[in-house]
Amino acid sequence: MDFLDVVRRRRTTNGAFLPDPVSEEHQRLLMEVAGRAPSQLNSQPWRFVIVEDRATIETVARISGESMTEAMSNGTFFERYKPYFRFSKDEMERRRDGMLFDRLPAPLRPFTSQVFTSRGQKLMNAMRVPQTLGEENRKLVAGSPLLLGVMLDRSEYRPGELSSFYSVFSMGAAMENVWLTTVELGMGIQFISFPMEVPGRWDEIVRLLEVPDELELMAVYRLGYLPEKQRRPPIDWTSSQRKLPSQYVFRGTCATPQQGWDQEPAGAP
Repeated sequence: MDFLDVVRRRRTTNGAFLPDPVSEEHQRLLMEVAGRAPSQLNSQPWRFVIVEDRATIETVARISGESMTEAMSNGTFFERYKPYFRFSKDEMERRRDGMLFDRLPAPLRPFTSQVFTSRGQKLMNAMRVPQTLGEENRKLVAGSPLLLGVMLDRSEYRPGELSSFYSVFSMGAAMENVWLTTVELGMGIQFISFPMEVPGRWDEIVRLLEVPDELELMAVYRLGYLPEKQRRPPIDWTSSQRKLPSQYVFRGTCATPQQGWDQEPAGAP
């Protein structure tokens, strides 16, 4: 696949993976491209743990699902991320960022405008929306053939110091290499974020993966091969829109937005 085509096709996988195990050849390739990322002074601060054990994956899935249910039930998730929720195609087209909730159960659709109100929260709780989402999340993670834990060396990752920025930047570059390579391999990838949203749940995963004190667990991803047709969950969103260059690129100084680049280049999907 052409490199630019890979970049343009990169996506986050919201749906299920095939049950097939990820081949050792592909696991090794993903770790190779991660290790080829740039890092300050060639420090290579990243460390990775590959998880295929079913019991461990099931436990991470349970923690993730429970965390999603709790964050959705108490309203912290909606309050924290409400600037990124879109409920109409017109708003998505205008803003060109965030997540468009284009798939919702019919009883919920009339109430999308109230999702950030106390009444809306009570309605969602009464309809057990948080439980539905949490269970869908649990099943998605549990059905993953591979989890990837990403850690940073604490001798490099020292929050508040410049080295911390360098190490996080390097980790991001390493994971972008992995993400792009999954496109080439016919795989999908998704960040398992909800255990971070609820106090104490991330620590459970740290203990489960036996992360040593000298390392900081920064993220866990689920990976697997993609089916030809993705089944979308009952409550789902899309995030394919991207801001136009005139919305994020400036020319000369930050007072002058870039003009003339908003038309997509030939060959872009």
